[in-house]
Amino acid sequence: MRAETGMKNSTQELRQAFIRYFEQHGHQAVPSSALIPQADPTLLFTNAGMNQFKRVFLGEETRAYKRAVTVQKCLRAGGKHNDLENVGYTRRHHTFFEMLGNFSFGDYFKEDAIQFGWEFLTQTVGLAKDRMWVTIFRDDDEADQLWKKVGVPASRIVRCGEKDNFWQMGDTGPCGPCSELHFDQGPSVPGDDRPNGEGDRVIEIWNLVFMQFNRDAGGTLHPLPKPSIDTGMGLERLAAVAQGVYSNYDSDVFTPLLTAVAARAGVRYGEQDQTDRSMRVVADHLRAITFLMTDGVLPSNEGRGYVLRRILRRAARHGRLLGIVEPFLYELTEAVVSQMAGVYSEVRGAAATIAEATRGEEERFIATLDQGLPILNEMIAKARSTGNKVLTGPDVFKLYDTYGFPMDLMGEACREQGMTLDEAGFDQAIEEQRNRARKTGGFEQEMARPAVAELAGRVGATKFIGYDRLESESLVQAILKGDRLVKEAAEGDEVEIVLDVTPFYAEGGGQVGDRGLLLGHDGQVEITETTRPAPTVILHKGTVTKGRVREGEALHMTVNATTRQDAQRNHTATHLLHAALRDLLGPHVKQYGSLVGPNRLRFDFAHFRPLTSRDVDEIETVVNNEVRKNERVATEVMSIQDAVAKGALAFFGDKYGEQVRVVTVESFSKELCGGTHCRQTGEIGLFKLVSETGVAAGVRRIEAQTGSGALAHMKQLDTDIRELSNLLKVGQSELVAKTRKILTQLKDKERELEEVKLKMAGGSAAEAMAKTIAGIQVHVQRTDGLDVNGMRALADQLRDKLKSGVVALGAANDGKVSLLVVVTKDLIARLKAGDLIKEMAVEVGGTGGGRPEMAQAGGKDPAGLDAALEKVFELVERMLER
Repeated sequence: MRAETGMKNSTQELRQAFIRYFEQHGHQAVPSSALIPQADPTLLFTNAGMNQFKRVFLGEETRAYKRAVTVQKCLRAGGKHNDLENVGYTRRHHTFFEMLGNFSFGDYFKEDAIQFGWEFLTQTVGLAKDRMWVTIFRDDDEADQLWKKVGVPASRIVRCGEKDNFWQMGDTGPCGPCSELHFDQGPSVPGDDRPNGEGDRVIEIWNLVFMQFNRDAGGTLHPLPKPSIDTGMGLERLAAVAQGVYSNYDSDVFTPLLTAVAARAGVRYGEQDQTDRSMRVVADHLRAITFLMTDGVLPSNEGRGYVLRRILRRAARHGRLLGIVEPFLYELTEAVVSQMAGVYSEVRGAAATIAEATRGEEERFIATLDQGLPILNEMIAKARSTGNKVLTGPDVFKLYDTYGFPMDLMGEACREQGMTLDEAGFDQAIEEQRNRARKTGGFEQEMARPAVAELAGRVGATKFIGYDRLESESLVQAILKGDRLVKEAAEGDEVEIVLDVTPFYAEGGGQVGDRGLLLGHDGQVEITETTRPAPTVILHKGTVTKGRVREGEALHMTVNATTRQDAQRNHTATHLLHAALRDLLGPHVKQYGSLVGPNRLRFDFAHFRPLTSRDVDEIETVVNNEVRKNERVATEVMSIQDAVAKGALAFFGDKYGEQVRVVTVESFSKELCGGTHCRQTGEIGLFKLVSETGVAAGVRRIEAQTGSGALAHMKQLDTDIRELSNLLKVGQSELVAKTRKILTQLKDKERELEEVKLKMAGGSAAEAMAKTIAGIQVHVQRTDGLDVNGMRALADQLRDKLKSGVVALGAANDGKVSLLVVVTKDLIARLKAGDLIKEMAVEVGGTGGGRPEMAQAGGKDPAGLDAALEKVFELVERMLER
């Protein structure tokens, strides 16, 4: 059904009309910022058009324009604004959406904002004036008069309280009344006929915020010297109203996606409520998945990545409800790319990454669902059979902890069955697990050094002066021997020394602590480790190698220049590596951890597949090109806001102080970092990537070396190649061809050997036992010497020979037992291989499982193998009697 409106605008026409209208009224069109709020690392996602102008509104930044207009990508699925659970169940909730907004930074105020809003909706879009409503803040008489001035009758202006019509950025700071434009969709839509009532009949379209006060800590409002305007209007909702449809999902924003989902699922939209709901979820979530990945987010177990994982897995589960059990979302992301690439060109460039990363996450989730769903359904059925409508906390926790089954999906499954989750019981189980982890982890030890806490309170903060020097004169503030504070230490004592100033870098930010020497009038300390166990305490750990050192005496400190410079090479190279990875693989690459030592660097990062040899070559080439350019490595201390505004990488969840240190390599790399670095990239000398491996789902690890370490590594490779050349008696240029030839010959010999073993096993009647039980042939055989592949081949031979029957094989090799059971297809209704193997595995101290026609198991007790094989006859007989 359609509502009466003045024009049937397409979404693209509405976007263009909005930008064009405000450009004609002196506004600067500003591109959408990313979904990752670079201007504010404390914010999970960009959730409003004003996010990118926050510092302008706060007076911390100025722009070349006083008026702006944007179409902003937004996401509300996590944090304070979270619409995820409502998506699919309502007509108007979304995760990803576009927000239209016009802004004034101390330029025009209420009169123009109201005039622009009314004129755009009623004249440009053509919405019927007599179906418009306006809400204002209860005390805002000025807004009341201005709305009447543009032609809104007093009967269509509603005064509301702070909850609906007063906006504030926080408990203190800029705030002000707001005014909302609402549209009456008509009596055929359920709901009240006034704004802010029940139902969807009268819906809010546009919110105009009049930022005119500053709230102080006492709650008092002070007029701002330059009042500003911030407005926001959801494009999806405007499109629905402008196109005369009652649901956002019936607008041209979603119809192409719903068509694609329907075609893939083999169903039609609009025929069944439950199916429609799942299709809406999938269509909405496809947009969020596509745009989050475009802006560099990958599925993970923390922060933004976890929100993406929840969205993707929720969509995959609703795919299952539509009958799609295999990965499918990755195919449908192309529908979003096709629809949106004309507006956001970056989506097209990221299309391959989006599809690949989505498919990988779908495959992981399918494995989780295959394990967890049957158990969840069994739990729900069991609870319902006893009249219980609550799934207990321990049950929920078991599914969550053992199978990684998402809590929100359990809740949704329960909701569909008219049940609820025992969230309090679940939270209690989680807390108990955390307490256990604390007791067995490092938490107790971390708290077990009262001497460090005492030091932090007793001595002043140690000042680090080692960015530009490796030597200094310093005073001993305290000496720790074990966990005791002592006045002096003698030769042979292992100590930790606190000084007033130090050029020694304390371990932090992935970089290991410095080594070096402390020289006093009567003694010498060799430092092997420098740490910072508390924010203000730097400990120099080492051994007194000569004489004595005393509290209060002056020491000459010398950092080991070789190890420091080697660590600096590796640290600067880590920054170059990070930048190269982001440049070559995409903005989703995020540092998950690093280790920077004198001898090597290790870098963990977010990526969804192993690097190819070509990737490795390109990364090495890019980093070494930057090294050869010998570019300046600059450091600068500034506010976190200025650093992010200048493009320094900052990540949600990382903790930053008010002042941060920014390390910049020309235009190639800019990161927040407190570590020590080369002065020029040329000091790195050479960068060599040594290995690339996976450490967790979606996390890769690179190990590399620089300078003398990289040279030594390459020399070792050269030595190894010469030795191989001598062993194989060929020139170095022929090594690869010769190795391939030898490997081919070896595989041929292994295959011949397996064939001989198989023949021997097949003809070994002495090791075989056969019986007929209730007309069914059962063949049992011990096959020592055969591996699992050989056992499968033999089982296939025996099954083909029997035509109908059961084959059970067992082998003991190197202290381990392998069991295999095959049941011909005509018998699986009466006998299941999985049931047989589970009982056999008990005899050899193992476990197993598989399909009804074939199952296998492993065990660690070869002494029980004969008993396990003999048990087969009894098991078959027992199962046939059921």
